[in-house]
Amino acid sequence: MSGRRQSQPTSLTHESASRTRGRPRSLVLVNTGHGKGKSTAAFGVVMRAVARDWRVCVIQFIKADKWKVGEQAIAGRLGVDWLAGGDGFTWESPDLERSEARACAAWQLAAAALAGGDYQLLVLDEITYPMNYGWLDGDAVIEAIRSRPSHVNVIVTGRDAPAELIALADTVTEMVKVKHVYDRGVRARRGIDF
Repeated sequence: MSGRRQSQPTSLTHESASRTRGRPRSLVLVNTGHGKGKSTAAFGVVMRAVARDWRVCVIQFIKADKWKVGEQAIAGRLGVDWLAGGDGFTWESPDLERSEARACAAWQLAAAALAGGDYQLLVLDEITYPMNYGWLDGDAVIEAIRSRPSHVNVIVTGRDAPAELIALADTVTEMVKVKHVYDRGVRARRGIDF
């Protein structure tokens, strides 16, 4: 040996840094924009999480429980807790007070799920709508997500995600509509859209 000391790395590798600090903090993902696929992308992550034996919960703020959606059917078979808390498309609602009350009730369940720490993944599907309508206290939603237990990952979906939500998120994806068959009058299709 030449007597020179071997140089030590000046920074930890990612792997050793993770071991030093423990498990990395959970993530917040936001799928927003006017294009199709925001919820669909979230449900893809649900499948990944289930494959890793995570406890998963999906809470929907617009879709109604009377709808028979394929994602919910298969997720139920896989042990995912699922609540369709809305009453359908709010722009078609004959009773917006009822729609608001359902969104508030869904938020109470979501807030409890965030704080409780029972889930490793929580999907807040289409929560941006009741936030933007002023039905939910946006600051309370942001704070509940921010102060969640460190192992609870969150995916938020919906158009026009508020700036505060985007700032909080670790990953934000904007779905851009280039073309949509609905614009030609074609209704949603079973197996493709629900």
